[in-house]
Amino acid sequence: MLRNLRLLLPAALLALAAPLAAQDLPRDPPGAGDLAVMGTIPIYWGEHGEFSDLLSGGEGSGHWARPVIEQTYRLRPLDYLSADALRGHTRLLLAQPRGLSAEENVALDAWVRGGGRLLLFADPLMTGHSEFALGDRRRPQDTALLSPILGHWGLELRFDETQGEGRQLRVQTGDGVPPALPVDQAGHFAMLGTASECALLGEGLIAECRLGSGFAVIVADAALLDSDAPDDDALSAFTALLQRISGNHVPLPVSDIGGGSK
Repeated sequence: MLRNLRLLLPAALLALAAPLAAQDLPRDPPGAGDLAVMGTIPIYWGEHGEFSDLLSGGEGSGHWARPVIEQTYRLRPLDYLSADALRGHTRLLLAQPRGLSAEENVALDAWVRGGGRLLLFADPLMTGHSEFALGDRRRPQDTALLSPILGHWGLELRFDETQGEGRQLRVQTGDGVPPALPVDQAGHFAMLGTASECALLGEGLIAECRLGSGFAVIVADAALLDSDAPDDDALSAFTALLQRISGNHVPLPVSDIGGGSK
C-alpha cells in the first residue's frame, strides 16, 4: 500500500501543477523569437493586487502591450539582470526599471556590447494611473534612477519642470523614428562631453546608442505605456519602437543624426 502511494504522489502533484503552468505560458507565435522583459511597468503580469489575484485571474488586468508584443515575440520575464539571466537573449525591453545594482549595470553593458538589442523606457516623471498608492512596491517607479548606466553611455536624463502638464503628441520631423510619440511630462537626453556613442532623435526625446556589437534605443518618457487601452498613436509608436530592436533594423551612424543639448 505504501509503495502504491509513493507511485501515485508524483503523478498527483504533476496534475495539480499542470493548469498553473498552462495559464502562465503564452502560446508561441509561429517563428517567434524571445523578448526578455523587466521593469516596474507591469507589462508581463498586469497590475494585480495580490499574487493570488494573478493566479485566479480576478482583480487586476493585463497590460495592453503584452498581446501586441506576443504577436511577434515570446515574452521571457526577468527580475534581475546578470550575465546568466541575459545569456541566450538577443532582445530586452526595460520598462521604467527600478534602480539597477552595480552588478546589473555591468551585466547590461556587457550584454548590449556583445550584440544585445535594448529598448529602454526611462521616464523622469511617471504620469500614468496606478491602482497602488505612492510608496507601494507594486506601483510603477515614479522616477527613473538610471544615472550610472546612462552616464556610462554618455547620456544625461534631464527634466524641464516648467513644461505644461497633460498628454500631447510629439511629432518627429526629419529623423522620423517613430513619426509621432504620445508624451506627458517628458524628459530629454543630453550628451555628456563630445565623444558619445549615442545619437539623439526628436530634440532629445529618444537616444539611440551604438554600443560595441549591439545598440540601445532609450526613450525619456513612458506615457505611451499607460495601462489604459492605447490610442492609435500609442499603438503605432510602440510598434515602431519594437521594430527598432528587431533583427531587421540597422541603427543610423551617430554622425547621421543631430546631437542634443550639452
